[in-house]
Amino acid sequence: MEADAELVVRLQAGDETAFAELVERYHGPLLRLARAFVPSRAVAEEVVQDVWLGVVRGIERFEGRSSLKTWLFRIMVNRARSTGVREHRETPVDLTAAEPAVASGRFTSGGQWARPPAPWADGAEDRIEAKALVGHIAAFLGTLPEAQRRVVLMRDVEGLAPAEVCAILDITEANQRVLLHRGRSRLRCLLEAERGKS
Repeated sequence: MEADAELVVRLQAGDETAFAELVERYHGPLLRLARAFVPSRAVAEEVVQDVWLGVVRGIERFEGRSSLKTWLFRIMVNRARSTGVREHRETPVDLTAAEPAVASGRFTSGGQWARPPAPWADGAEDRIEAKALVGHIAAFLGTLPEAQRRVVLMRDVEGLAPAEVCAILDITEANQRVLLHRGRSRLRCLLEAERGKS
C-alpha cells in the first residue's frame, strides 16, 4: 500500500486515482467513527461525504503537520459536531458514570487481584471462538457511553496514537487515558459475562 505522504503529493497534483485510493482506504474507518458522533448511519454517511468534499477543497492546504489519517479524522469530527444533530452535550470524562472502571470485588483489600482475568489461549478452538466474539464486541461497543466509544474506536480499532486522539477530540491526555481505561474495562466485563454464558 502506498504511503500516505506519497498519496498526498498525488492528491495535491490533482490525481483523481489518488482520491479514489484515499476514499477506498479511509471511507470505512471514517464511517465507523462518524457513527460514534451522530444518531444514525444515514447522518454518518452525510458527514463522511462532507469530509470528502472538504478534502477536495482543502488538500492543497494540507501541510503535513499531522498524519493524513489524523487530518481526515479531525475534519470528520468537526463536520459531525457542526451538523447540530447531537441531542445533548456530554462531559468528556463521563464524570456521571455510576459504576467503577473495574468491579471492586476483583481486588483484595491489599490491591491484588482476587480473581485475575482469565488468559485467552491461542489454540484453534479458541480462534474459532474469538471469531464468534467479534460480533459481540461490535455490539458491546455500541453500549459504551459516547466519549468512551469514540476513544476506544480510535485507539483500538483504528490504531491511532494517544496524541492523535487528543488532537482529534480536543481532550487532554489524562482524559483520553480515563476514557480508554473505562471503555476497555466495560468491554472486558461484558465479554467475560458473555463467555460465562457459553
